[in-house]
Amino acid sequence: MAILSVEHSDQLFWLGRYSERVYTTIRIFSKRFDSMIDLKPEEYEEYCRQQDIPNIYTSRDDFSNRYCFDENDPNSIYSNLMRAYDNAIVLREEIGSETLAYIQLAVYAMNKAAVSDAPLIQLQRVMDNIVAFWGIVDDSIDDEKVRSIIKFGKRVERIDIYARIQMDTAEIEREMRRLNLRIPRTGLCYDKVKLAHLNYLAQVSPLDYKTIVKEIEGLLLQDALPMASGM
Repeated sequence: MAILSVEHSDQLFWLGRYSERVYTTIRIFSKRFDSMIDLKPEEYEEYCRQQDIPNIYTSRDDFSNRYCFDENDPNSIYSNLMRAYDNAIVLREEIGSETLAYIQLAVYAMNKAAVSDAPLIQLQRVMDNIVAFWGIVDDSIDDEKVRSIIKFGKRVERIDIYARIQMDTAEIEREMRRLNLRIPRTGLCYDKVKLAHLNYLAQVSPLDYKTIVKEIEGLLLQDALPMASGM
């Protein structure tokens, strides 16, 4: 069996997180864009508070442009997509060229969106390519641990974002069920106490969103050991 290093395990985890971050933040942005225009032009300020990012934006229009496309804004969708791309590049051997190609296509669509008169249409194409990336992960990657670490990162990120935007209980519970199924397949070291606490928090009403964010961010232990990977 091949050995999957700690470094590559971490890169796979963050490939999952960053790809999910791009996908879900585009979804949220697309929904809130209409309300920012028609109803609440200051809604981006609340969004920044929820996502715990500095509000460096001067207006609704400045937020819409820079948050999506500014390569110098570390919290922008563009910056997160490029982090996914950087991880995918160094993982070419683990994930394969065809899988990498869908992240590259997402970058291409993002660059087109930045200069488009209808950026939301191109941002939809970014999302479409990320969905295709997740599909090809299942179809083309034979190593179950590689697949599972990517998907584990995806679930961690989704629960984190859903808790920050205070998604309803049913959605949090659904993602926790998926996380519980995925995490044993990764071979990673994780905090079983935090996982148990998260499962408890997902069933308590009202949801303690701040604690869910804290626990999900600390779920993966930092001293994970190298692990054998195989089919």
